[in-house]
Amino acid sequence: MRGQLPDFPWDALAPYGDTARSHPQGIIDLSQGTPVDPTPEFIQQVLREAANSPSYPVTAGTPELRAAIKKWAVERLGATGDFDVLPLIGSKELVAWLPTILESKKVLIPEIAYPTYHVGAVLAGAESIPVAIDAKSWPTADLAWLNSPSNPTGRVHSDAEIKACIDWSRTNKALLVSDECYLEFAQSAQPVSVLSHTGGDNTNILAVHSLSKRSSMAGYRAAFMIGDSALIARIREIRKHGGMMVPLPVQKAMTVALADDKHVAEQRARYNARKDALRPALEAAGFTIEFSNAGLYLWCTRNEDAWESVSWLAQRGILATPGSFYGSQGARHIRVAMTATDAQIADAVQRIKA
Repeated sequence: MRGQLPDFPWDALAPYGDTARSHPQGIIDLSQGTPVDPTPEFIQQVLREAANSPSYPVTAGTPELRAAIKKWAVERLGATGDFDVLPLIGSKELVAWLPTILESKKVLIPEIAYPTYHVGAVLAGAESIPVAIDAKSWPTADLAWLNSPSNPTGRVHSDAEIKACIDWSRTNKALLVSDECYLEFAQSAQPVSVLSHTGGDNTNILAVHSLSKRSSMAGYRAAFMIGDSALIARIREIRKHGGMMVPLPVQKAMTVALADDKHVAEQRARYNARKDALRPALEAAGFTIEFSNAGLYLWCTRNEDAWESVSWLAQRGILATPGSFYGSQGARHIRVAMTATDAQIADAVQRIKA
């Protein structure tokens, strides 16, 4: 590798975790976006029924799964025109390996971003360039990541901002990949897919989705991409040679999960209720909540070094993530995840108030 991988950020958080664990009532871990709510029973049932799976699965996905993804893309995302789909072994593996698969040389990532965008560029030996959301200011590159709703900020990008990203892709004949894994969790703003703005021309456009949060299936490693048919054909061929296949029981569970919206609405309500409970307690403690219009997180600042905020919460048995994990512009913010039970969130509220 031509670049050096960054230190794994959560290692630096470990001492604060020890402090939080020493609290008399124990730790409330709000540092990672790891779902804690049960996978819906109907999804578990399909997985159990498919447990006898002696044959290799198909990289391209079963006909039933492919049809379910395409139907969902049209009805939920507003996708039009020609497009293809491809299941993934979770979305993180695509983020980490797509620049390598495509032999990218220059990758644009959001200036406040999920760290794996940068890691993927490093693994590919590519140049990683943080950019603001205004695509009119972007330099030329092989690949650009768009993330709305954003992790960590919960920012929902406007239609005009998304269209400007598409214009950049077409002007530069470069790939635009929209990470839309939090799209189902609207609160004060309604996220939309990049695919709803292509006018049916999906050339050099990919959208990435995951069932990890939407359906509490993080342990299943279930995700998929949608977009440019020719590009997906190239990616699929490489993945076939690399043995990158979603297990068949997981594919069957994905198929039924995508056909049901009721459990998604219930999960969205859980996350939003937790944000509504925690927000006023943090504000009363001097934090300003910025963005956080959708997704699973509150993006907060007390206009102090992020580690001071992390330490203050850790002393109350609450572990949050410093914004510096997501780029230098997050150095005075923290990310607080709603991935704890309702009872734990209520306990966190009381600890902060105390």
